[in-house]
Amino acid sequence: MIIHREPPEPWRIRRAGVRNAWWRPFCALNWTCDWLAFVLSRWSFLAVLEYMGSFSILIAVIFYFSESGDRLKQKHYQAWQVINTAQNKGGSGGRIEALQELDEDGVPLVGVDVSGAFLQGIRLPGAKIVRSNLTGVDARNGDFQGADFTAADLAAGNFRQGNFSRANLQDADLSNADFCRANLGGASLDGVTLDGADLGHSDLRDINWQKIKSVKGTTLEDVRNPPSGFLEWASQHGAILRAPDSDCP
Repeated sequence: MIIHREPPEPWRIRRAGVRNAWWRPFCALNWTCDWLAFVLSRWSFLAVLEYMGSFSILIAVIFYFSESGDRLKQKHYQAWQVINTAQNKGGSGGRIEALQELDEDGVPLVGVDVSGAFLQGIRLPGAKIVRSNLTGVDARNGDFQGADFTAADLAAGNFRQGNFSRANLQDADLSNADFCRANLGGASLDGVTLDGADLGHSDLRDINWQKIKSVKGTTLEDVRNPPSGFLEWASQHGAILRAPDSDCP
């Protein structure tokens, strides 16, 4: 704020203290600025301007927070626009970042169509991906821990080494999908279709398997931690426990 200033000493006194003649012009300039600062410090109009400047900052802060909801909506709209524009196209097209941003903001991804997309390494833990289309996606090493894939279509997708622990895959279509070395621990597989899927070396600890819809041609070679009775049941319903032509290392 405005600082109270005392008037500078007369120039003759200031000049008397300057011994070097070459330094005198600089001292004169400084003395002139001292007087100017003194005069302006007594001008109330400048104090009013300073108060108004501080007040304008406060108004700007208030408007910034009051419009945060609109900015969030705009952010979500742009993310959905990225996803929809890249629909039915290969590559990422910015969809990894868009999907992760929406999920981080708690936006459900219900019915999203990312078929054929490159989503390798995507992180969507706990996401709501109900009735979504993920056919043919490349989501290797993705994190879907606790995600809800109810009635979603994951057919022919590549989910190698993905984390699906405690995921809800109820009524989902996983036919011909690649879950090699994936973590399915604690996942719900009620009503799921696994025809032709490759679960080789995957972790099946504590999966809910009793209501699996179909396992015809499902590869279960060297699965880890299979629940008691699961392999016997799967073998009787068409699953393959030994697949010499499998490319799951």
